[in-house]
Amino acid sequence: MTFTVFSSLSYEVYTNSTFFFNIQVIPSECQLLMEESLVISPAIAFEEFTLNNSDTRFIKMEVQKGVNFTITYNAKVVLKPEQLEADLFLKSISLINLDHEILPFLAPSRHCESDKLIEFALFTFGNYQNEYLKVRAIEDWIFTNIKYTTASTNASASAIDTLECKTGVCKDFAHLGIALCRALGIPARYFTGYAYALNPPDFHACFEAYINGKWVIFDPTKLADTNAIVKIANGKDASEVPVLSFFGEVLCTNMNIQCNAFLSDI
Repeated sequence: MTFTVFSSLSYEVYTNSTFFFNIQVIPSECQLLMEESLVISPAIAFEEFTLNNSDTRFIKMEVQKGVNFTITYNAKVVLKPEQLEADLFLKSISLINLDHEILPFLAPSRHCESDKLIEFALFTFGNYQNEYLKVRAIEDWIFTNIKYTTASTNASASAIDTLECKTGVCKDFAHLGIALCRALGIPARYFTGYAYALNPPDFHACFEAYINGKWVIFDPTKLADTNAIVKIANGKDASEVPVLSFFGEVLCTNMNIQCNAFLSDI
């Protein structure tokens, strides 16, 4: 399917400030970037960069006090979700045989304290027969037991916080899913993107689990079709790939996020 994505973010800047944005989509074999544009008004110099061993695209820029601005991004993307064979999920790869670049996604991270959830994860999900069924059970359990509440948490909330408070937004659902997977010895990572038909429109967070050599996406909020999410980034958790990081005194005054499908593809 073909999608157009759009984000427009406006800021008032009260002190000299440094911004790091992560709003551009990642080109890949399953996600063909046909065209894109990025405009900053008024014009401000910026630099695009990626981190080692990552395709995630960042923009950095310095903005002077009093220079209020809007950053606007448009892209046209063709998604070709990989068709996974049913018997794939009946198999598994032992931890000792995992590719080395997968190993960091087994470890606890700032928002995903998997080491503190081992007993709970084993008791609740340990009896499922294979990794896929365990992750699917985790996704369903979070959807059933955690209440999705807009603006209910802050940037410091962790998987433990979400489990205790029983409420959160999409990033909190994703962090809890990641932590429970890692507690069971299943690699998992954070996923951000533009989601088609998301209500209300916003950036969306899910998680991916590494099952028999494939990254498989799960959305415990069940607010989006996982085959209709245009990927922005992957990371250990939200602290690695926030949509925006800034250093200075700043106020976001407007945010408009859209992901639309071509009618012929629906």
